[in-house]
Amino acid sequence: MEMKNYLIETFQYNDFANKLVLKKIAELQQPSECIHLFSHLINCQYKWLNRILIYPKISTLDWWNPVYVYENLEEEWDKSLQYWIEFINSKTEVQLFENVIWLGIGNAPYAAPLKDIPLQLNYHSIHHRAQMQVLIRQQGLIPDFVDYIGTIYKKLAV
Repeated sequence: MEMKNYLIETFQYNDFANKLVLKKIAELQQPSECIHLFSHLINCQYKWLNRILIYPKISTLDWWNPVYVYENLEEEWDKSLQYWIEFINSKTEVQLFENVIWLGIGNAPYAAPLKDIPLQLNYHSIHHRAQMQVLIRQQGLIPDFVDYIGTIYKKLAV
């Protein structure tokens, strides 16, 4: 499988799983912490793309703000995701393995293969989705099943 397809498939899986969590957030009595984490995922997608597109300038976007109102989360998520899918689709396989530079901690320059940034975003999404699943369970709801293997592959008929 080409890296481009792998990255897009990974974004698509995270989109599916995150939207299940998003629907569950609507049922919470105290949704604010989940809304904060979900907003953070959106902001990370915006900030990472901004970082690599504006280098050598410093991104002024924040990791944690804004915190979106629940009613805007899905729209903002879709928008941030679409930017990444379009960006990845605009690259060749070779370009995905080329280093990109951004300003990171202490405004110091960092470099990594481009493919590692969408991987970071997707792995980071898994981390915070798990946190939201715990918060959902703590509020007495049963989280939706979002395991990759169990949602992508189906049981065979015998």
